[in-house]
Amino acid sequence: MSSKKKVLIIQNIHEAGINLLKDNPSYEFEIFNEINDEVKNKITDCDAISIRTAKLPNEIIRTAKNLKVISRHGVGYDNVGLEATKDKGITLAITATANAVAVAEHVMFMLLNISKRKNMYDETVKSGKFIERNNLPKTIELWGKKILIAGFGRIGRALIKRCLGFEMKVYVYDPYVEQNIINSLGGEKINNLNETIKDMDAVSLHLPLTSETNNLINYDLLKTLKKNCIIINAARGGIINEEDLNKALNEDLIFGAGLDVFETEPPENNNPLLKNEKVFLSPHTAAFTEECMIRMGKETTQNIIDFFEKKLEKSKIVTL
Repeated sequence: MSSKKKVLIIQNIHEAGINLLKDNPSYEFEIFNEINDEVKNKITDCDAISIRTAKLPNEIIRTAKNLKVISRHGVGYDNVGLEATKDKGITLAITATANAVAVAEHVMFMLLNISKRKNMYDETVKSGKFIERNNLPKTIELWGKKILIAGFGRIGRALIKRCLGFEMKVYVYDPYVEQNIINSLGGEKINNLNETIKDMDAVSLHLPLTSETNNLINYDLLKTLKKNCIIINAARGGIINEEDLNKALNEDLIFGAGLDVFETEPPENNNPLLKNEKVFLSPHTAAFTEECMIRMGKETTQNIIDFFEKKLEKSKIVTL
């Protein structure tokens, strides 16, 4: 009987991460594109699972007899059945250090595209309407604008550096981060999200999806915002009510929005935001830079190795 740890890699990761297991004689692994019947059978006696965005529900986790650690390729974990994970004493790890830079850059990419109406400019030139440039809708600068970063983990802390580079005024909402930490990084801590958000020119969401944050950004809140406000969600779908957002955009209540995540992924074809010219969309790819994929792949499998070698950092373990 093999004494090697059995690892199931559900949805492929960068080969740099695969190689960490391949080069370690203590592990054997198999790669699957989805959770199918074969995977369900193998889960019953595997020791570790690497998973990206596929759903790993409670009922499947409960069938695992030897499973000790689930390593999430990313920082969110709403696709993992937390009740069974907790009940069975399984450790849930995340790639806590890998994606901050990529996501922070993606937020700036969206802010710039929306504020400068990149698609409009590009189409104006390519369609031969260069001479009509003086009649185009207004664009806005980021300089001197107030941005609220909601959620101040590693991504929020990477983002604040980039916002300050554009000489924006940064406000931070995170009940779990002390004021002196926020101040030391150049931001101002705020305690009342609903009140402060009314004065913001931009909002970037970096919160987990919970019962408290679900539909946090809804029509009642959107109608209180400044008309030049831009909202970016590169965290989790469901924090913004998409129907309400579409209504607010159509009523010119805000300047624009950028979404990398959606309530349903992929979004339904009849989702009105897909045709709304005031929203800039990307397919949940904020972290999909080549450099980030390497870091995430390596950290995903290294978390598994570190767990069994009793070296897994506490900051990478989800408290259940």
